[in-house]
Amino acid sequence: MTNPDYTFEQAALDRGFTYIAGVDEVGRGPLAGPVVAAAVVLDANNIPDGLNDSKKLTAKKRDALYDAIMEQADVSLAQATVAEIDEHNILRASHIAMVRAIAGLRQPTDYALIDGNMVPRGLTISTETVVKGDGRSLSIAAASIVAKVWRDRHMVDLAQQYPGYGWEKNAGYPTAVHKSGLENLGVTPHHRRSFKPVHNILYQE
Repeated sequence: MTNPDYTFEQAALDRGFTYIAGVDEVGRGPLAGPVVAAAVVLDANNIPDGLNDSKKLTAKKRDALYDAIMEQADVSLAQATVAEIDEHNILRASHIAMVRAIAGLRQPTDYALIDGNMVPRGLTISTETVVKGDGRSLSIAAASIVAKVWRDRHMVDLAQQYPGYGWEKNAGYPTAVHKSGLENLGVTPHHRRSFKPVHNILYQE
């Protein structure tokens, strides 16, 4: 098991780039809620310990790292709404969120490390895609943590307003509890109507 390191960032710095952002998104799979992206520029001399793919960390560890990253790095969070997901598609919406996150950094970045294998449309800076980047690049790992913690907290807030779907536990993913909530309580304004299980409930005979 290799842990993420600073190799990608250092290589970009060595090529003359000065402000390198790691970018990741969370929330492609859920039936409800926005897709959220984060862009993080780490301070090479002050990187929080224990950064890794957010899926490999406990909730407690993620929360602690979220606070450390927010304090020690330049962080920007952005989302694409449910309406935007339904209008475009989930891949395009996740790219829209990524572009917004990069644009929201305190200092303009000149190089982005993007998790995955596709460069979002509309980016005018130099970019590099990194497949499974949240497990390979410290900056992308930091972005994955920030995006996940923020989105999970957002879904807990929405769960207070719309109880019965289990969002505080499933973050909008299609668990059995969520699906039975959909069938018994119906579709909320936060459901993605273009996603099949939601669409099917809306348009059943």
